[in-house]
Amino acid sequence: MKQTTIRSVRQEDWIKIKALRLDALRDPIAHLAFLDTYEQAVARPDDFWQGRAAGAAEGKTSRQFVAEAADGHWLGMATVLVERPGVETFFGDVPEVPQTHIVGVFVRPEARGTGLAEELFQAALGWSWSLTEPPVERVRLFVHQDNARAEAMYGKVGFKRTGLSVPIAGQPTCRDNELALLRS
Repeated sequence: MKQTTIRSVRQEDWIKIKALRLDALRDPIAHLAFLDTYEQAVARPDDFWQGRAAGAAEGKTSRQFVAEAADGHWLGMATVLVERPGVETFFGDVPEVPQTHIVGVFVRPEARGTGLAEELFQAALGWSWSLTEPPVERVRLFVHQDNARAEAMYGKVGFKRTGLSVPIAGQPTCRDNELALLRS
């Protein structure tokens, strides 16, 4: 595989952010990995994507990392959300400790199995552990009960099930399992 660079997104990357997200939502297992649908995402106006890029580039409440091939083609992404104790998260829970939450993980099929996902996670974890106001104590993510491939990859970088599982909206018989990695 060609050399890739893992980097934070920049505000001017919004068109590529949108394109990669739309590609991710067309993936055959997108229904297991994302709370969003292609139809919802493609209908959003450009200012939504511009705002998303600006927020992720600024890095105060989120940071998005991408894997960029030498030719500029994006091969994958992962986003980190900052979650503060006592403040309700996007997901409706209230953390007890400072933590981050990894979401929106996607690696293009041609780059799967190359170690690229682990590289994205190392960038996300490095950024999470660098936060100091207050220091992050854990990093978490949720994985669909039927997404064994993703859960296995998360395990490679140290994530373990916490025992928490939550129902998936619109899928009453399915659950997302929380996995976490504690600061060592």
